[in-house]
Amino acid sequence: MKKQRNVVCWFEIYVNDMEKAKNFYGTVLNLAFEDAPMPDAGDEFSMAFFPGGEDLPNASGALVSIKGVKPEGIAAVNTIIYFECEDCSVEESRVAKAGGNVHKPKFSIGEYGFISLCMDPEGNTFGLHSLK
Repeated sequence: MKKQRNVVCWFEIYVNDMEKAKNFYGTVLNLAFEDAPMPDAGDEFSMAFFPGGEDLPNASGALVSIKGVKPEGIAAVNTIIYFECEDCSVEESRVAKAGGNVHKPKFSIGEYGFISLCMDPEGNTFGLHSLK
């Protein structure tokens, strides 16, 4: 029998001002962030991890800032929920048939595995994550 698991494995909150966002969430939730190494991103992309660990319950996540992505207003990217998969290309292949679309097909995120970015029929962005 396949082991049951929580379907949400990761989340990202998109922000304009990383330091302001870290201060806000850090103050509200009484926690400290760990800046993620982004050696190839320059000033185009930054990420700060919420505290967590692989063997802990619930999903972990990060604050994300991408130059040119404005996380405000209707139909903007504010938060992305990632669903855990064995191989995200399998679930990705079902998106269009189900009425959605694939925004960015499966790609590597280095040591953290692979993701696909998709949109549901209502225009909500979501991610698929797998280690292979």
